[in-house]
Order: sequence, then C-alpha cells, then structure tokens
Amino acid sequence: MPFGLVSAWNKRRRSKSDDHLDPWVYRPVECWKLENDQKIQNPPSKKHYGSSVFTLKEMEEATCSFSEEYLLGKGGFGRVYKGKLQSGEVVAIKKMELPPFKAAEGEREFRVEVDILSRLDHPNLVSLIGYCADGKHRFLVYEYMHKGNLQDHLNGIGEKKMDWPVRLKVAIGAARGLAYLHSSSACGIPVVHRDFKSTNILLGDDYEAKISDFGLAKLMPEGQETHVTARCLTGKLTLQSDVYAFGVVLLELITGRRAVDLNQGPNDQNLVLQVRHILNDKKRLRKVIDPEMSRSSYTIESVAMLANLASRCVRVDSNERPSMEECVKELQIIIYTNSKGVGMAMHAFRML
Repeated sequence: MPFGLVSAWNKRRRSKSDDHLDPWVYRPVECWKLENDQKIQNPPSKKHYGSSVFTLKEMEEATCSFSEEYLLGKGGFGRVYKGKLQSGEVVAIKKMELPPFKAAEGEREFRVEVDILSRLDHPNLVSLIGYCADGKHRFLVYEYMHKGNLQDHLNGIGEKKMDWPVRLKVAIGAARGLAYLHSSSACGIPVVHRDFKSTNILLGDDYEAKISDFGLAKLMPEGQETHVTARCLTGKLTLQSDVYAFGVVLLELITGRRAVDLNQGPNDQNLVLQVRHILNDKKRLRKVIDPEMSRSSYTIESVAMLANLASRCVRVDSNERPSMEECVKELQIIIYTNSKGVGMAMHAFRML
C-alpha cells in the first residue's frame, strides 16, 4: 500500500478513536500466509485502484446503524449490508462478525482480501472500494451488484429464472474472471481463489458476472502445490482446484440444482455424484436439464457441449481437467452454437 495512504489512515485512526490499543499495521499478503507456507520470493509490486479507508462512524452512517432493512445476507464471516457513502455511491458492506476462536482466522482473511483485491483489476472480479479497520471492527466495502448472487437466481429467490443464453453469459464471465486470476498477469504469480461457488458469483444489471470473496485466496507460484484447508475438498491446492469448482457451477447452471442439497435423499445430496455418470449421454441428460428454462432458449447440442466441459472440469485426476483459458474458448464456441441453433429454429418457425 502506498506510504501516503497508510500515513493518512494512521493519522485518521488516531484522531477518530481512543480505543486503538492494538493498531492495525498493513502488511502485504505474503506476510500473512500460514506457517507451513513457503515465502514468496521477490513479491510483485502492487497495483491499487482507488481503495479508500473508512471509519466505523462512516460505516454506521452508510447503513443507518446496520439497520435490518439494509441487510443483504449472512455468511460464515458475518453480515453484508447495502450502504450509501457520503459521496452518494451505493455499495455493499461486509461486516466481519466471528466468534473469538475464529478471530485470528477472520483477521487473516480480511488482510488477504484487502491485499489481493488491491492488486487486481478485471471486469469479472468485484471491485474493492475500500475497507475499515477501526479498532477491533473490520469492514470490506465493495461495488454493489444489483441482482445478487447466482445461486439465488438458480433457486428461485431472484426476480426470475434465467434462460440458457443468460446462463451461458454468466458462465463465460466467471470463466474469464478465473482465467485472469490464473494468468498471473496482475500479481506476477497465479492466484488460486479457493472458494469459488455460485454464492460468490455476483450479478449486475445485465447479468454480467463478477467473482467475489477472496478471503481464502492464495498466491500460487507455478509448479507448487500445498495441502488445503478443510474448506476446499479437491485434494491438493492447485489452479485445477478452481477448475473443479467451476465445473460444479456449470452443473448448477444446467440443472438449476444446488451443489449440495441436504434436503434431498442420501444418494442425491451431492450434485456431482448424482449426475457425473450421465453428462455425456444426451438422452439421459435431457432429464436433468432445469425445467424452469424456456425450451426455446436452448439447443440440446449446446447443453450437451456444456455438460461435456463440466464433466472434464470435475474429473478426479486434476491433470485431466482443462485450464480456465481453455474453458473460456470452449464457452465461446458453445454460445455461438446455441445462438446459431436457436436462430435457425426461430427462422423455421416463422416459415410455417
């Protein structure tokens, strides 16, 4: 972080509050890696895109003292509120609320997210507008995404069910975001998201997809693997861990079902295990396509192509999974195939 920003924050902190007995000193993410992680050699220079520093008072004013009317959702980290800054900008404010035994973990995730998002800039990643580290209070301030998260739309909580072209648009947007993280173009080293899922894909007015929640992200020097935490179940931590998670999201887009649904029977709770064996069988695949989608919005060929891509993303052997760059290229072909097929069907209908 530029010296001027740190200096200004420290000055502001001292003037705004008297209870900062343990002031927060910003340090880059490589200083907050777990003890068994290797130190990153020659860390890249950071890029900043206007991250601002806020006080607790400003967070309270933005949310009307964290009114329930402003509450957008809850998660393991705490709550997310809709807020309005003094500038008039509408934002999403994540309030970190963790029990004492998770305080250290939450602090680390907070610092990691501030650091990594300060380095990144891509239209398919949510933008970090700023943060608040006022005493023991921790907030992250993001751009506001008007249509919420992908899972809500797939499960009927959103305005309406998404038709196939919109789902493909979301898929390629998310794929481009992950491909950017994996490319190492911004940080100098690839970034593994580690928590990619449908609730962390946020949607804008035109259903443009943006990846959020970088608290578990790691900088990953190419060629290295580390054992992962219990929150990631794909074996060892590599870029292919994200690819597996992306494949799960593709299955959600096809079926409209949750990745894990505890309301289903014991054999139907895990979506991957439930449909993996039929993804390359067109006849059986038809039975799991989300019935809420308009039949006129998709071609079976394009659905089968996406199912095939998903099946390769969730292969047990990570070496057999495609890269995210390859996923983006295939999605471009799938989108073209569907638009061409639907267009021909509409033309034939008009000729009747």
